[in-house]
Amino acid sequence: MSYKIAIGSSDGINVDLKFGETKEFLIYEVDENAKFLEKRAVYGELPENTLSFTEGICSTGDKDCTSSCISEGSGCGDGNGCSGPKDAVVKISVISDCRCVVCKKIGFQAQKQFEKKAISVFDVECSISEALEKITYYYGKIDRHETFRKEK
Repeated sequence: MSYKIAIGSSDGINVDLKFGETKEFLIYEVDENAKFLEKRAVYGELPENTLSFTEGICSTGDKDCTSSCISEGSGCGDGNGCSGPKDAVVKISVISDCRCVVCKKIGFQAQKQFEKKAISVFDVECSISEALEKITYYYGKIDRHETFRKEK
């Protein structure tokens, strides 16, 4: 069973970008081995029907923050605690067909949105090859219903 992994990297060698810094994702497809598939750029347009998807992103408790971010396209970067839901929604929609996303750091609000889409999140800072090796090992064990415990 093949699946895709989205990685945030500035140089194509290391996982070195935070989710919020990522302007394009490196997409790898994993079967038996991981192979580079494509680069996916993040564009500033919201996909259709995203209002319900963005509910609860703002951390201020201000229910109007989400709607003002979307309607005005402001990103709520005014220091009120809102983490820019428009940007997160666009990025998540770009990689919604991936099984997981790998970045240096992924904020809590974005993690919650990934969880709703059943996309796993890995915060790591290492080489892409090391990340792919460990993640494919992990999913290989999960998919085959094998234990991670060491046998004695």
